[in-house]
Amino acid sequence: MRNDETNSQGTGEPGSTLLGAPSRRGPMNVFPAWKYTLIAFVCALGLIYAAPNVFQPDAAVQVRALDGDSPVGAADQAQITSALAQAGIDVIGLEDDGSSLIVRLAQEGEQLSARELIAETVNVGSVDYVVALAQAPTTPQWLQDLGGKPMSLGLDLFGGAHFLLQVNMEDYIAGVVDNSAEGMRDTLIDGRIRFLPNRNWIDGRTISIGFRDDETREEAKAALVDYQDFIVQEREVAGDFILRFTLTEDKIRALEDRAISQNLTSLRNRVNELGVSEPQVQRLGRSRIVVDLPGIQDSARAKEILNKFANLEFRLEALPRARKSQIETYEYEGRVQDIMRRNIVTGNNVQDAQQSYDPDTSQPQVSIELDNEGGRKMHASTKDNIGRSMAILFIEQKPRVRQVVRDGETLEEYYTVEERRLISVATIQAALGFSFRITGLGLREAQDLALLLRAGALAAPMYIVEERTVGAQLGDENIRRGWQSVAIGFALVLAFMIFYYRGFGLAANVALTANLTLLVAIMSILGATLTLPGIAGIVLTVGMAVDANVLIFSRIREELKNHPPQMAIQAGFDRALLTITDANVTTFFVAIILLSIGSGPVRGFAVTLAVGIVTSMFTAIMVTRALINLIYGGRKLESIKI
Repeated sequence: MRNDETNSQGTGEPGSTLLGAPSRRGPMNVFPAWKYTLIAFVCALGLIYAAPNVFQPDAAVQVRALDGDSPVGAADQAQITSALAQAGIDVIGLEDDGSSLIVRLAQEGEQLSARELIAETVNVGSVDYVVALAQAPTTPQWLQDLGGKPMSLGLDLFGGAHFLLQVNMEDYIAGVVDNSAEGMRDTLIDGRIRFLPNRNWIDGRTISIGFRDDETREEAKAALVDYQDFIVQEREVAGDFILRFTLTEDKIRALEDRAISQNLTSLRNRVNELGVSEPQVQRLGRSRIVVDLPGIQDSARAKEILNKFANLEFRLEALPRARKSQIETYEYEGRVQDIMRRNIVTGNNVQDAQQSYDPDTSQPQVSIELDNEGGRKMHASTKDNIGRSMAILFIEQKPRVRQVVRDGETLEEYYTVEERRLISVATIQAALGFSFRITGLGLREAQDLALLLRAGALAAPMYIVEERTVGAQLGDENIRRGWQSVAIGFALVLAFMIFYYRGFGLAANVALTANLTLLVAIMSILGATLTLPGIAGIVLTVGMAVDANVLIFSRIREELKNHPPQMAIQAGFDRALLTITDANVTTFFVAIILLSIGSGPVRGFAVTLAVGIVTSMFTAIMVTRALINLIYGGRKLESIKI
């Protein structure tokens, strides 16, 4: 009995398990040197990678070429410097990283005027550069060399605009079904297979084609074998032999993924030209897209561009012998114009589009350059139709909202209205190639059309279902009040722990400081965006970290009633571990669920909460234990104050 008490209270050779449990030969509550070194190393790394957040960024303007690869030339840099100097705008410095130019400004209030002046200077005659508001980091070079970088600020802290867009999948899939029906019709006509006329083939996602006898239906089924994305069924209705094609669920899922992917690409290209430094465009669920535009000043213009969905279709003039099913009729300059339903090329084949002016009439025009596939199709179609007219059809999807009553409740229902009009009908004088011009547009219409064509066509129409705008001044106030709440809460917790737990409280406070440092460091390394709910998550993390220490210290107090101090400390940490782990793991799962299904502020809170749980577990179990071991471990104790 005497030997056991000496082993638990006195000294001996160091040795312990991972969480501080004594080995058979060592004293209680003593970590080996390697463990102290590891904990100190982790905390030092956290301090290094959290440090960049101390250095406030400079207000800046970013200049980037439209193609993203061309650097800003020395001549353009000189023009920018000269123009800003003449305007009396103080420039701290210029930084060229090879793909973009960062112009640092001394005064944040001059940021907007500097951007407008730079845009007028470098974009003369044509839009060659994207000029955006930015925040230039002031992190010391040695920290940057180690990979240190500050956290990005979300919209609620930096200011900007948030949009949630709903993709109209029903209209998109209906268009796919309609195109497939036209292809089937052409295949049957080319194969001289007679089908029942004057019938509507399409019903939702199903195409039904009627025939007079079973032999003709079998012949048609063999001719339409290439439509493998449809489930083919044979039916007999009122004596007619029906061949029914229904889109498969796998094909519908693939169409949805393709539509979202193409829309994401187009939206990213659009917002890149809006003058936004670090836009975020990401998918949310099966049919929604989130667009965050930090620092944007003209949110109305952003909404106009994001909410405008237009495309072009190039078609040949209809000949007198053309079938009615192949013709569409439009009004053009006071007359009726028949054009073919089949396209030559569409806006999807546009590689570049620039708004310019006709040198002869000085009217706005759009200069278009097609990609390789579009150029070949255009040349093949026009070389055999010289003297025939070609029409350019402008298709615009306009979002609308209406009030509907469902189950006695009035709701807003979003839908789109498609407007089509001919903007040009001209005679083909010679075979066209990869480049040509479009005239007959107003200035703003030509500018928007060029931007939309450069960005790429949307696969499916969309409409905005949610929007939020945060001003820069409100963002500054959110930052100030958010960090004030963190500081006040942190200070109150520190004071309470010292007052209530004495030396143990001091160890908990050091661990709490390490926890906050590690949390900021990990979020900086991960490139996480700090939002106002994220700051709330930091405050919650502080409380959770303290809660773990309170559980441990309360357990030690109970163990002191029946055990000597060293055994009480050991039992307090070991027996509180399971409770701490259960509570934190459960909360961690909740944070992961919020992160996977949430958006915007919810994701910001979830990221901070998830990282905070990991750091609080480490600091409560390892850092606090190491400090307690340094203060009390390996010594014979008669009593401890806790």
